[in-house]
Amino acid sequence: MFLFLVIALAVVVAAVTLAVVGGGESDGPLPDVAPERLQDPLPPDRPVDRADIDSLRFPLAARGYRMADVDDALSRLGAELAERDARIADLESALAGAQATAHVSMEKPDHGHEEQR
Repeated sequence: MFLFLVIALAVVVAAVTLAVVGGGESDGPLPDVAPERLQDPLPPDRPVDRADIDSLRFPLAARGYRMADVDDALSRLGAELAERDARIADLESALAGAQATAHVSMEKPDHGHEEQR
């Protein structure tokens, strides 16, 4: 009886091993799975808005997020924020210049009208 159990166990182990290895199929081993990529990429044709950031989801890898995807997204966001900050600074400078010009022109009396009277 003991010998029968040992032979049955050996047959089961061999069957499981063949099933896992592939059993000699001509297809070979299982193909490599493509790594999961970023599902919601940032739009390349327009500036990123709040809805894009809210919908952004990074795929999980074996040890967390894929660092390349996170680095790409953060680089893009950093560049766009720097561009917006520069544009805001330019607009504020132009506004301050326009306000100063308007203030100076309002303080200067128009001497041409006084001389003609």
